[in-house]
Amino acid sequence: MDLAVDVENVVKIYEGKTKALDGVNLQVESGKVFALLGPNGSGKTTLIRILTTQFKPNSGRALVMGHDVTTESEKVRRLVGYVPQEMSVWTDITGYENLLIYAKIYGVPSETRKKLILEAIDSIGLSDVGNTLVKSYSGGMIRRLEIACALLVRPKILFLDEPTIGLDPVARKVVWEKLTSFKKEFGTTVFFNTHYMDEADLYSDQIGIISRGKIIKTGTPEELKRSVGGDVITFEIEGDTVDDHVFDIIRRLELVREVTIHNSELIVVTDDSETAMPLVVRLLEGEGVTVEKVSMNKPNLDDVFLKYAGTRLESGGSIKDVRQTRGRIRRG
Repeated sequence: MDLAVDVENVVKIYEGKTKALDGVNLQVESGKVFALLGPNGSGKTTLIRILTTQFKPNSGRALVMGHDVTTESEKVRRLVGYVPQEMSVWTDITGYENLLIYAKIYGVPSETRKKLILEAIDSIGLSDVGNTLVKSYSGGMIRRLEIACALLVRPKILFLDEPTIGLDPVARKVVWEKLTSFKKEFGTTVFFNTHYMDEADLYSDQIGIISRGKIIKTGTPEELKRSVGGDVITFEIEGDTVDDHVFDIIRRLELVREVTIHNSELIVVTDDSETAMPLVVRLLEGEGVTVEKVSMNKPNLDDVFLKYAGTRLESGGSIKDVRQTRGRIRRG
């Protein structure tokens, strides 16, 4: 198997005490789209910054396209594109001028710069505003421009830190259409982290779940959903939780595979939802727990994440912060 990323026992410790990565092991096949899912503080951005040679690991080994990120950092940098979560373009110049700066930074020959820049602007759907100041762009337009800058030299692997964070659903779809088209045309490996489960489900070939600095589960979206098994019944209950006694009774039921509690939701995984649902409702009501709503679904990536990470993947805070920051920048 041709590997784009090969990570073995990577540890990263900040200031000698905070362990951001705790023995990460990960392999990503070339030409694939890989999604890294994890809560804030789990090590997602740290891992990407190590793989793009911005940080050095304290121990372990990380290869990108066969090159060691520590001892062959220059070779790695020539092969990768990187779009950070933070703003990475200048807002007081035009889209064309941003691409021109990146072309010079990347060493694109002067005789081909204009052609490549115009092709890049056209490919991301910004031809009409290429000569307009970036501060007048929408959030989705800015993100497309940032991605175009990273793709200008057609990298072997593209790293994206929350590529569509804070964008509306339409803008997110446009960004992914451009990324998917580029990946198909040039065979580029795409490595991204995201808080959006639907993005990971729709666009990735493989998913890794990271929690507390460790990769705890990998697989295709379908493999991960099958690993949960059965049907998922969600009981919305009055109050924040049920006591341990009730929880243990439900867990010991023969029909129940798994049971977890998240805030006011009691989540039960079972092979026979039609039989299990009324049984659990009666049990809860018999124990004085009020059931406000019940829903049944096949397992999705939210259920996968809850099973392996022990929590839901929350996104509101970071998305709000990014949207506010980018809004302030555009306003000058």
